[in-house]
Amino acid sequence: MGFRLPRIVQAKRSLSSTNQAASTHVPKGCVAVYVGNESKMKRFVIPLSYLNQHSFQELLSQAEEEFGFDHPMGALTIPCREEAFLDLISHLNAS
Repeated sequence: MGFRLPRIVQAKRSLSSTNQAASTHVPKGCVAVYVGNESKMKRFVIPLSYLNQHSFQELLSQAEEEFGFDHPMGALTIPCREEAFLDLISHLNAS
């Protein structure tokens, strides 16, 4: 009897995830985003094409309301739970 891993695991594999002290390199065609609350942010590198998706734009609007356009982390800051972000990314990967 086997267990199927949720889409979140697949999303984690498809994203480049690093901590804040790790490399700041972002490949061509990608953008770095920080996800989480102020006390625990996690850095992800995602394809630029995700920025055109309606569901991702809604998330960016929420980020704008909370953080404005000043991003002290040096990348986009998205105020949501990591699990919710990974779920959204897994849906975008599937489409």
